Amino acid sequence: MTLTLPPGVAINAPILPGFEQVLTPPALELVARLHRAFEPRRQQLLAARAERAKRLDAGERPDFLAETKAVRDGDWKIAPVPKALQRRRVEITGPVDAKMVINAFNSGADSYMTDFEDSNSPLWANQIQGQINIGQAIRRTLSFEQSSPAGTKTYRLNDTVATLQMRPRGWHLDEKHVTIDGQRVQGGLFDFALFMFHNAKELLARGAGPYLYLPKLESHLEARLWNDVFVMTQSELGLPQGTIKATVLIETILAAFEMEEILYELREHSAGLNAGRWDYIFSCIKKFKLDRDFCLADRARVTMQAPFMRAYALLLLKTCHKRGAPAIGGMSALIPIKNDPAKNEVAMAGIIADKRNDAEDGYDGGWVAHPGLVEPAMKEFVAVLGDRPNQFDKQKPEVDVKAADLLDFRPEQPITEAGLRMNINVGIHYLGAWLAGNGCVPIHNLMEDAATAEISRSQVWQWIRSPKGVLDDGRKVTADLVKQFVPEELAKIKAGGFEGKFDRAAEIFTQMSTQEAFAEFLTLALYEEI
Repeated sequence: MTLTLPPGVAINAPILPGFEQVLTPPALELVARLHRAFEPRRQQLLAARAERAKRLDAGERPDFLAETKAVRDGDWKIAPVPKALQRRRVEITGPVDAKMVINAFNSGADSYMTDFEDSNSPLWANQIQGQINIGQAIRRTLSFEQSSPAGTKTYRLNDTVATLQMRPRGWHLDEKHVTIDGQRVQGGLFDFALFMFHNAKELLARGAGPYLYLPKLESHLEARLWNDVFVMTQSELGLPQGTIKATVLIETILAAFEMEEILYELREHSAGLNAGRWDYIFSCIKKFKLDRDFCLADRARVTMQAPFMRAYALLLLKTCHKRGAPAIGGMSALIPIKNDPAKNEVAMAGIIADKRNDAEDGYDGGWVAHPGLVEPAMKEFVAVLGDRPNQFDKQKPEVDVKAADLLDFRPEQPITEAGLRMNINVGIHYLGAWLAGNGCVPIHNLMEDAATAEISRSQVWQWIRSPKGVLDDGRKVTADLVKQFVPEELAKIKAGGFEGKFDRAAEIFTQMSTQEAFAEFLTLALYEEI
């Protein structure tokens, strides 16, 4: 099938049946206008990221910005959030395949963040079919049939469904299959523009609106860019300014120092902040990878009670409530374990404790990755909030987080052979699944996505180079030790009967974790292979 394309727009990918519904000339014209208006600024901001990274590698330590002190000291609040976003006790997240979309909408969660980013492998077919699925779900026409030896099961949407929020790709990611004037379009702008063009007015007509989650921001200037994109898009589509509402994931260590400024930049379009814990841990490893004093323990030991994580969680909570913004807790990776009641009991206890801690701290809601976790998570928030939509009254005057608290990177020990092997196993398993088109994978009873895979490979890279990267039995973590374990862990994965391109994944993981240069994001290199 061929499409009529606007001038300067090219698509170098198959146009499968139904794709023409999404890739319409007016929708692609909006993509092109946004690209031409904002791509130069995006490139400037990515260059600024690289420069900042060099300074951190050279020993600079981040701090709260002197030039924005007036914003932090000012008396302002974000615009009121719309009714559809006022109750967000449990938010479920997941990729954009039809079965997940239906199950998430029907899960009983207050909202559903449909994900074109970290839990979604950005195959061309996944991105465009995802847009089709979301458009049909909004209009209540989406259904899905699954056949098995027991028969055919049909999935349909309930009358009452979760409020939709959509996560586009981060500023660093391109959509290689679409070019504007010979230049790749930015992936997030592409996702956003198609979603807005086809669905914004339909969502408003149904009592909600175009609500977003924004990933991977590293500064308030990156939030300002999104805000300007929102302003232009609303103007192009004839929507009142402030219609779009966006929650920002604070999932980089640098963004933690600019939370108030990020809320300020988006204040007419803000729906609060979320504590995106897994990417946050990855960001800390990445930004301090060359610091000889920095070295985190096994991933499983780095919990929300670790000093730097606790400081970050409390600062986010205080910042949001000070500015009248929702504070949403992050994701525990635990999931239900159907075939082992004892392990399932432990996993559910972990989920419950995590959500209880967030609710008692004062968070207004939290994330889950599985429909089976909605009810227990909801109970914990209802137990604390009752019928109140939020906990803005918890202003946390006792919280006084300093730069040193955000940089208190403990625990450093233990680093174990089991922890090293787990990182290698998870990294290879996830990368293999991602290359095969699946971006959200249950591994060892945890729900893994790109963020958790990033922790796995970045920890291995950093342990090799840090003088503190020593196993609890005294062995130094080395490239040779990693290369010894890789084939052993690869064999375990293959023996499990899982689907994925694991041989290639093992090659990529070995290269990325042992090579001299640190790769900024796993997904940048992987994307060129799909």
